Amino acid sequence: MNLSLTEEQELIASTAREVLAARAETAGAQAVDGDPAGYSAALWKEMVELGWTGLAFPEEHGGVGGDFLDVCLLFEQLGYAQVPSPLPVSVACCGMPVARFGTSGQKRRWLNAIADGQVVTAAPLPWDRPGEGPTATRDGADFVLDGTATFVPYAASAENILVVARLDDAPHAFWVDASDVTLQPLETIGPGRPCHAELAGVHVPEDHALGPAAAEAISLFGAAATCAEMVGAAQRVLDMTVQYATEREQFGRAIGSFQAVQHHCANMAIDVLGSRFIAYEAIWLLSANRDAAQEVAMAKAWVSEAYERVCALGHQVHGAIGFTQEHDLHLFSEHAMTTSLAFGDADLHLDHLAADLNL
Repeated sequence: MNLSLTEEQELIASTAREVLAARAETAGAQAVDGDPAGYSAALWKEMVELGWTGLAFPEEHGGVGGDFLDVCLLFEQLGYAQVPSPLPVSVACCGMPVARFGTSGQKRRWLNAIADGQVVTAAPLPWDRPGEGPTATRDGADFVLDGTATFVPYAASAENILVVARLDDAPHAFWVDASDVTLQPLETIGPGRPCHAELAGVHVPEDHALGPAAAEAISLFGAAATCAEMVGAAQRVLDMTVQYATEREQFGRAIGSFQAVQHHCANMAIDVLGSRFIAYEAIWLLSANRDAAQEVAMAKAWVSEAYERVCALGHQVHGAIGFTQEHDLHLFSEHAMTTSLAFGDADLHLDHLAADLNL
């Protein structure tokens, strides 16, 4: 396994960083804080024009012909720039399961739509409340969905929601028209503008249903994409902290010259590097269409806690300025709290890993 980037992948990452850095003032988390959509529509349009929404999809379905690893480089830069976007949930949680497990007709319809810029979102079963979530029953050739899908990101902006519901005690994925659900906006910290989506007798045609493998893939790809985003954000916190330590003076010298501050920065660098390696190992396995359930669980557990540690040490070095509204560091701390819970927290993934290994 070679985790070094190709020249093309280096170009993808550097281009994304330049574009997002230039747009952060108008599309960053601070800028869209009061926007009901939670993201910049202008930047989304630009992403579509740049081909980001179709980067991981085959050319015959409107894509660019890349793979999941390629698009995770974009997710990493979104985290680095702290730019909220429905790109990860649209591409990773919705597009990749269809690309892997959809029928030819489903691929033609949904992958082309996502590549063309249609905002879609996904609603996996709640990881913290086993046995709860939407249920599905058969009605002839169609299906009927009932229940509530919780914490659905960008639901108010999405045209369709890929809902995971239990059918005969097994999770299945169903494409639901967003106009058929009742949304309950939530007051939460962090990006995504999540909503609870109430489904009351929503009819789903048979060709809008995907099987259990796709339902599992939503969480796998979503967790891996979140890891990439957290890696980028942790790297930004490290960069901000090192820069601050070289500029901030105390007792007539830069605080970066103090050994305690150097230790903090070194520990942050270790966490960022370790997070990058473990995250991209899982991402590479998913890109190669290999079994990656254990690697994704290890990555999500490790990166979630490492990112929070990086933010905590960043605040230690920054002191009071890092908690002020005008400084960006508090945005990363909020982001760390929300992403560490997305698609299961560290305890959940470690428990699953222990069960798989019979520990």
